[in-house]
Amino acid sequence: MAMLVIGSMVGAGVFALPQQFAASTGAAGAVLAWTIAGTGTLMLALVFQMLALRRPDLDAGVYTYAKAGFGEYLGFFSAFGYWASACVGNVTYWVLIASTLGGWIPALGAGDTPMTVLVASAGLWASFAVVRRGVQQAAAVNRVVTVAKLVPIVVFVLIAVFAFDPQVFADNWTGPAGAGSLLDQVRGTMLATVFVFLGVEGASTYSRHARRRKDVGRATMLGFASVFALFASVTMVSYGILPLKELAALREPSMGGVLEALVGSWGGTLVAVGLIISVLGAYLAWTLMAAEVLLVAARDGDMPAFLGRTDARDAPVPALLLTTVLAQAVLLLTLASQDAFTFAFGLTGSLVLVPYLLAAAYAVRLVVRRETFAPDERRTGPLLVSLLALVHTTWLLWAGGLTYLLVGFVVYAPATVLFVMARREQGRRWFSPRERVLLAASVTGAVVGVVALVAGWVTL
Repeated sequence: MAMLVIGSMVGAGVFALPQQFAASTGAAGAVLAWTIAGTGTLMLALVFQMLALRRPDLDAGVYTYAKAGFGEYLGFFSAFGYWASACVGNVTYWVLIASTLGGWIPALGAGDTPMTVLVASAGLWASFAVVRRGVQQAAAVNRVVTVAKLVPIVVFVLIAVFAFDPQVFADNWTGPAGAGSLLDQVRGTMLATVFVFLGVEGASTYSRHARRRKDVGRATMLGFASVFALFASVTMVSYGILPLKELAALREPSMGGVLEALVGSWGGTLVAVGLIISVLGAYLAWTLMAAEVLLVAARDGDMPAFLGRTDARDAPVPALLLTTVLAQAVLLLTLASQDAFTFAFGLTGSLVLVPYLLAAAYAVRLVVRRETFAPDERRTGPLLVSLLALVHTTWLLWAGGLTYLLVGFVVYAPATVLFVMARREQGRRWFSPRERVLLAASVTGAVVGVVALVAGWVTL
């Protein structure tokens, strides 16, 4: 199960870290950013570990925690948001593959051309065909791919450590000109850190397949510790290789540009191969987890019943199909964006923060209300961890900026159609009075988002 967590987190993001950080901040800001991101994500990982142990009856992690704590409608939003973020995140993988191959095939450009959409679409549906052959077979493939994709990343870090130039690192200590205060620089990196840490909850999301509940918590912590060390190392050693302006101007995958500067063209080729393996493995893991969320939500009555069906191989084919369809739609949308990769990973981070925030808030509620706690059991540690996780996710929503928040509303509000379909199937009233308030808020946010996009106040 730890391999599933690592496999879902080590995907496209790690290969883009040098350029994404250098475009926003220097080495000083990167240290602060990773300290904040690492601490906050650790608190979130501890929250998922605590919830897995204290509420073993809740499966599919993120979705069920929100529902148990705050009702069916917010639980539905949590399930949909987590699922949608996985679909959008899968698009970033194909965009980055196309951008990588664009160095040899000009028609693919930077991953934002019509040819990219055609090639990526073929990949989407080919992957659908593989995954629907069965969850166990796909998970076995993911374990092999996870090991294979770590090799070029570790090679990159080792070579960069030996080539590390302290003077270059010192020159890169401050941020780029015009980047603003240190806090502004750190804010600029936050969605990148959210994106690379997506999947820290992977063991909880897939917990119905765990043999023991303790395995869920252990897998979460082992996965987090491993990838945090890897991500921070990739970022920081890059500041000691190339000047900041050159790092910020690198083509994605920027890790390849850094290694190529050290060892020649074979370095870029090695990273390109590693990226393709890594991305395909992460895509597989995220497709499995996304379909799992839809499956469990449907079986709990919070999504239309057809999404809860599986075939003879235990593959949730309708959920997998809808996952692929949404990814296809977002892939087409990238043609209208200024930077396909940045748009996709930014939206991914924004969408998933709502489920994360609700899970952290539910943990706070458990502690405050003493649910699952013995009368004489100390709660100081769990309360502190839960509050820090809640503060961190709230700050990340603010740090992400208005654009992705409004676009997130545009994605969330129409999804209510699925909630209504589920209620109609059960012969229930569509919305309670409290749910009508939440519906009005989401629709208002979506209307503002559409107006802002049409008027040009925000751009993709």
